[in-house]
Amino acid sequence: MRQPRFKLSTIIMLLVCLVVLVSLLVTDLLITDSTSENIRNQLEEKATIVSRTVAESQIVKKGLQGEVDQDKIQEYAMTIQDETGVLFVVVMNMNGIRQSHPVPERIGKHFVGGDEGRVLQGEEYISSSKGTLGKSVRAFTPIYDQSQNQIGAVAVGISLQAVQESIQQSHQRVIIGSIVGVLVGITGALLLAKYIKKSLFGLEPHAIARIHEERNRMLHSVREGIIAIDKGSTIVLVNKSARHIFQKAGLMNQEPVGMKINDFLPGTMLQHVLEENVSELDEEQTINGVSIITNRAPLVVQDQVVGAIATFRDKTEVNQLAEQLTGVQMYADTLRAQSHEFMNQLHVLLGLIKMEDYKEVNHFISTLVNHQAHEVGNVTRDIKDPALAGFVIGKMSAARESHVHLNVECETEIPQPEDPAITHELITILGNLIDNAVDSVWERTQKQVDVRLSYIDALLTIIVSDTGSGISEDKYEEIFQKGVSTKEGDHRGFGLYLTKRSVENMEGSIDVGSNRKHGTTFTLIIPYESGGEQSDQRAHRRG
Repeated sequence: MRQPRFKLSTIIMLLVCLVVLVSLLVTDLLITDSTSENIRNQLEEKATIVSRTVAESQIVKKGLQGEVDQDKIQEYAMTIQDETGVLFVVVMNMNGIRQSHPVPERIGKHFVGGDEGRVLQGEEYISSSKGTLGKSVRAFTPIYDQSQNQIGAVAVGISLQAVQESIQQSHQRVIIGSIVGVLVGITGALLLAKYIKKSLFGLEPHAIARIHEERNRMLHSVREGIIAIDKGSTIVLVNKSARHIFQKAGLMNQEPVGMKINDFLPGTMLQHVLEENVSELDEEQTINGVSIITNRAPLVVQDQVVGAIATFRDKTEVNQLAEQLTGVQMYADTLRAQSHEFMNQLHVLLGLIKMEDYKEVNHFISTLVNHQAHEVGNVTRDIKDPALAGFVIGKMSAARESHVHLNVECETEIPQPEDPAITHELITILGNLIDNAVDSVWERTQKQVDVRLSYIDALLTIIVSDTGSGISEDKYEEIFQKGVSTKEGDHRGFGLYLTKRSVENMEGSIDVGSNRKHGTTFTLIIPYESGGEQSDQRAHRRG
């Protein structure tokens, strides 16, 4: 992913500044134009008011009619000019001759500007022209006597330079306001960028996009199926493996993302995990005939439950992996037990040879050969599944190492199962039952464990007996619960739970019989389809 040239804070600051500048520029243009017009109108209105005031003055009227000295007109006009701050106040007679002027020497001379003709005809108006005092805005008002006969006119001028200066001052205020607005915008942009970056954990957008892409790649690359819901129980994530499992279960008729979890997976416990804020680990679930092993957990952010997630895998794949792991462990345990046993036997032989008791050496070796041939031969002859046979031999060697006599007896030939997954279930069942039996006789004087197998009419019977201390009758049902054990220590209470679950998966039954004197006996009857008719017939003949 290409990394952008600018940081998020820089982009936000530039964008905000650009918006503020454009806004202020447009505002400045509009306000300046409007303000200039308003200022001009205000000054023109001021000139008009002054001219009307002078035109209504009795001093001016009497002066034009010769009733008072004309100097009174000049004196009055200058007083009005000084108080109102206009450029000039000129009173003229009907011939356009000045009766007042800011420059006294120009009194008695004709009005200059050429725009006074209309006022001498009785019209009031505003005009702009250049006179002896420069360019100005002029307000003309006619003067009437008591009989409403025009006897003269008054012209009040305001310098155009003063108008421009007023407009310029207004424009400067707008510019200052714009600069303040830009500074405020920059400050706000910096604070906004800082806040956004803090909310994004200091990451830039390109980094967030990369993390998002990597997260999606990782979620869709894992072998486990993943499905997640939000606080409203709406599905927000279904990865590639989960879609494959759902398709296998016939649930991919529509897009799951966006659906309610209970609508897509009726009976799911993910809703319970979300509501109760509890995790459920290593649970078995069946989806339209597809068995999965699932882990469910709530999603907690800042001590608030924001959703829930489930990871799961097809139980068939888990069983295959378990078979491989069990086989490796079985071979390792078998080799370790046999190696230890073989070393002890070598020490015995070495002692006999040093004593030169060759007759006893011959007898010891013959006993070992016969015992090994009998043990291995019987197991491999009667149990046709190589993995199961090897597992049983390994358990026999491990039991001898623990000084426990493990007797395995097959009343009939045990054929290889039609479904290889059955082997894994049988290894789970026999392994847990034998281990529990060996543990139970560990501290007993008679350390005896008996395993009897028989196969008749597509039913496999497994009987495991020990000479241990037994189990009280009120504990029969409890011992099959997950996490319940009669032995002390951590990570206990899973063997019989897994055993019962395997038996139930194969639709079999399990029975317990126990007392303090004779130990405990587990009897299991399991439907068992053999891998061939010939093996089934031999099993019947031996029976």
